[in-house]
Amino acid sequence: MAPILVMGLGNVILSDEGLGVHALQRLTERYALPDEVEVIDAGALGLSLLAFLDGVEDVLIIDAVHGRGQSGTLVRLEGEEIARAEALHLLPQDVRLHELIALHGMEGSSPRRMVLWGMAPEISEPGLALTPECEARLDALVDAVVQELRSWGVDVQPLQECRAS
Repeated sequence: MAPILVMGLGNVILSDEGLGVHALQRLTERYALPDEVEVIDAGALGLSLLAFLDGVEDVLIIDAVHGRGQSGTLVRLEGEEIARAEALHLLPQDVRLHELIALHGMEGSSPRRMVLWGMAPEISEPGLALTPECEARLDALVDAVVQELRSWGVDVQPLQECRAS
């Protein structure tokens, strides 16, 4: 496993709950990531995510975040802020991320850095597409993820630049 893990979480059959997966797909369609970055469409894998944490130093999660402003509002949480958001049920996962990290820490080492970039969803009802508000802000979420990775020293390049070289 690469030392940096980027996970897109969410349930794509519940409209805006799937925005983490949609954002991850857009990220990989538009940007080249170096080998040190592992990208996982984690959907709603729950405890199965434990297997992906071995050897990971940094984790960047993309997901819906409830109760943080009107739909389309971008949210950045880091470390313990993620656990607090989970305690308030602002994150939709069945298995809480901080519990997952704690379980992994019992078996080995926990990641040194964990950041979540998300967006406030409009609805969490059956549907395969994002609402217009969240779709309109998806590029801004992807841009925020790219800037976060670059701040970690990751060489993220737009795909058209990679093809031109």
